[in-house]
Amino acid sequence: MLDTASGDLNLDKIKDLIVVLKKNGEDTLSVDIDNPERRPLLILLRDKENKLKFARRNDNTVYCIQCGGMLGDPFMGITIKNGYFSVEHYGGSNWRWKSIITYKYSKKDKEWFLYKDGLESFQISDTENVKTEIKTAKDFGRVKFQDFDIYKD
Repeated sequence: MLDTASGDLNLDKIKDLIVVLKKNGEDTLSVDIDNPERRPLLILLRDKENKLKFARRNDNTVYCIQCGGMLGDPFMGITIKNGYFSVEHYGGSNWRWKSIITYKYSKKDKEWFLYKDGLESFQISDTENVKTEIKTAKDFGRVKFQDFDIYKD
């Protein structure tokens, strides 16, 4: 496991779990940036008996270990709050970037959809001049969690 986070993912007032997986030795396996070693993100829902059940998987929400450039592994963590969850990355070299991808649960559809795809970037020599771009459903439409691909623009 690379990371876990706990919180209410499906608005049933029960703490669920997100697990991010990695392969042992991924730092030596993921040498080709065009063919990165994937890091699966799993959504596990807890029932009233406190048992976890697999709900969804996406292999393209968490960047690979080599995807952070000179700064190394870009994965920073996961945050869960009231049916939303976000995955945060940070990387770069002279040109730094921070990415936060947020999903929102729809009770009606019983599905998580991409809510926001945010990117901040700046030159290390000019930290006051930060460029911010936040895409929403108006930009990318309605994208299910399991269909999102961070590697595609």
